[in-house]
Parts: sequence; C-alpha cells; structure tokens
Amino acid sequence: MSNHQSEIDAFMQFIVKKNPGEVEYHQAVQEVAENVIPFISDHPEYKKTKILERIAEPERVVMFRVPWIDDKGDFQINRGFRIQMNSAIGPYKGGLRFHPSVYLGILKFLAFEQVFKNSLTSLPMGGGKGGSDFDPKGKSDNEVMHFCQSFMTELYRHIGADVDVPAGDIGVGGREVGFLFGQYKRLSNEFSGVLTGKGLQYGGSLIRPEATGYGCVYFVQEMLATRNTDFKNKKVVISGSGNVAQFAAEKVIQLGGTVLTMSDSNGYILDEEGINTEKLSFIMDLKNNKRGRISEYTKKYTATFVEGKTPWAIKCDIALPCATQNELTGDDAKTLIANGCISVAEGANMPSTPDAVEVFLKTGILFAPGKASNAGGVAVSGLEMSQNSLRLSWTREEVDLRLQEIMKNIHATCIKYGKHGDKINYVKGANIGGFVKVADAMLAQGHV
Repeated sequence: MSNHQSEIDAFMQFIVKKNPGEVEYHQAVQEVAENVIPFISDHPEYKKTKILERIAEPERVVMFRVPWIDDKGDFQINRGFRIQMNSAIGPYKGGLRFHPSVYLGILKFLAFEQVFKNSLTSLPMGGGKGGSDFDPKGKSDNEVMHFCQSFMTELYRHIGADVDVPAGDIGVGGREVGFLFGQYKRLSNEFSGVLTGKGLQYGGSLIRPEATGYGCVYFVQEMLATRNTDFKNKKVVISGSGNVAQFAAEKVIQLGGTVLTMSDSNGYILDEEGINTEKLSFIMDLKNNKRGRISEYTKKYTATFVEGKTPWAIKCDIALPCATQNELTGDDAKTLIANGCISVAEGANMPSTPDAVEVFLKTGILFAPGKASNAGGVAVSGLEMSQNSLRLSWTREEVDLRLQEIMKNIHATCIKYGKHGDKINYVKGANIGGFVKVADAMLAQGHV
C-alpha cells in the first residue's frame, strides 16, 4: 500500500504543478486517484498508456469574454468558459454554472467528475462543464436574457448536438436554458437537441427537472435495501432549496420519510413536524418564482430559522447534501454519525470535504459520492437527447422507470467494484466503475 501511496503522491504533485491554484480540481482528482491508481497497478495496459494522466487533462478549454448591457444602460463584462474534458464514449455533456465563484478550477473539477458520472449512467456521453462568473441573483429577466444571448454568441461555435450538449447547473434553470437555446437557434439556423433541460414546449423531457433529486433518493433506496430497510418513518435532513433539494424532498415525502430541513446561502429552516407536500409547494414557489429567501418559510409555518449555519447538527437518519461543494465538513460528519445517521448521499457535486468522506468510510455508514448518487440528472439529460434525436417524447412513467433502472445499474456497478467482504465502499466502486468504461474506450481509439 505504501508503494501505491508514493505513486498517488507523485501523480498529485504532477497535477498540482500543472494546475496551480485550482484547489477544487486537485481535490476531485485526488479522490479518484486514491482508488484508481491501486486498481491500475493490476492492469498494466492502463498504466503503460498513462490513461489516468490523459483523463486528467482536458481535451479542450474555451475561455471568452461576455459583454452585456444592464437595465441602466451600463456595460458589464463577465468571463465565460467551456471545459471539454473527455469525449471517448460520446459527445461532451455537462452543465453550465452561473455563479460569482466560477473560475477555471471549479469548472475543471466539475468536468472531471462529469466524465466518471456520465460513464456510470451507461449512456453514450462524454464529460464537460462550463459557465460564467455572472450572478443571476437580483438581475431582471431582461438582464439575464441579454447576458445569456451574449454568452451563447461565443459558445455556439463550440457546441452541437453531436459535439457538446450543455445543460443547467447552479444559476442556470429553465429561464436561462430558454434564452440560451433561443440564441443558439438564431445563430445556427437549426432546431436541434443542443441543450438539455429545455421547456416541454420545445423538446424538453418529462422528469428532467425532478431527475437529480429523484435519482439521489432512488440511489439511497437501493443502499437502504442492502440493510433491509427503506425510507418509511426515517428523518431526513436536506441542505439547499434549489432544484435538486426540492425534488429530493418531494420523493422522500412520497416514500414515507420526514424532511426536517432545507437551506440556502443565508441559513437553514428546521420544521420539527416535517415539510409536507403543501409546505414544499410553498418553498418551490418561493424559490422558483418569487426568488425569495428560505427564511420567509417561518412567516407562514411553524419552524426555526438558523442563520449562517448548515443543518448537519440536526439529529437524523439520512442526510442529503444538495447545495454546493465542500458544505459538509469532517466535524459535521462526526456529528451526523454521533446522532445516529445511517446514510449520506450527495445530491450536489462534491459537497463533502475529504475529511468528511474519510469519516464516512471509516465508520462504514452508507455513503454515496455525487458521481453515483446525483447522476440521475445527467441520465435524464441523456434520455432527453435520445428523444430529441428520435423527434418524439416519452411519458413521465417511461422516463421515471428508465431513471430508476439507471440508478439501480449504477448501484450495481458500485457494488461490483466496491464490495469487500460484507462492506461496500461506494466511493471506490463509483471511481473504478466510471474509470474502466472510459479507459477501455480510450485504449480502443488509440493515442487520442
């Protein structure tokens, strides 16, 4: 093992030197390297051809300026990105994030994760990610439209239905996808499935908005089944109140669990009685239409708002971090375990810090990394691509059944590569399972 550790350390020194200052990217690569490098040592064909080094280098990075005019008539300038990470198994596929924190390191981490996540779905999709440091919060619809049109005016030349198919991510919902798609159509003079997460009126898929949250809960359902239990009467703590958190909560409620918390960047609400369907509808309207703050929930329902904190101190059976990267620390993980939590599944991308992951793996609770448990979103994006290519749309039931089947298959892959005795290391299973398909495709295609 020490030999493996020295290989991992040497590999990470190589990555850090080549990508200085990109700490989120270093973290994502480190997590994969710790599982994949020992695996590669038993498979010389991967080692000789430096497959992991090749996967860790983006095939293409596009960076561009995005000038736009705000409602006051003033010029604003943002920076746009698209990371085309790996196309060995299909067109680049991954979301666009509009958030002030966006820079190259965050997008490279997301694109790298996306390669493994998309591989796990078993659909023909490569990995990519993009976005801008633009903040849609507090902007008018008109300003968001102007920004999206300027952003797509450059991006459109780098994407296409068989090249690179972006979707939404943080800050990019149905409104933004609509503006982006409209501009792409205008510039390219074609109606194609170049973006996913589209409105139902123009090629979107049923269940797509729900897919990441639903998929996360379906994955937990599979994990719980290995311990002969389910969601009934389980207390569930959820962070975030955006798309993923909303639909994770909806599915938990449908399966008989009690959702105690939701949060945003200002803090979290705790509803001891549980957030039921009616209360969740209020949250959806508050966040999706009124674009308000989660604290407003306490004006309508009996609940506590805790400012500036994450909800991991609340006693629960299941925790679903669905907000953003590195929101759940090692201390949070210890608190969850001490409070009797039996399962944690990542709805967001890399929401658990390395310290937290270490705690979860040491204690042996059911822990699902995002590349496995939140792959439902991109899975249904892949199904949306299929429907667009076929010029038809499937029913809610058809798409939901396919989603459930994909999440079951991802769980089975994690068990195949992560089971050791009677324990399952889902992190190891997801990393190796995702790696093998991409690596084999790269080997088959030669030195590309």
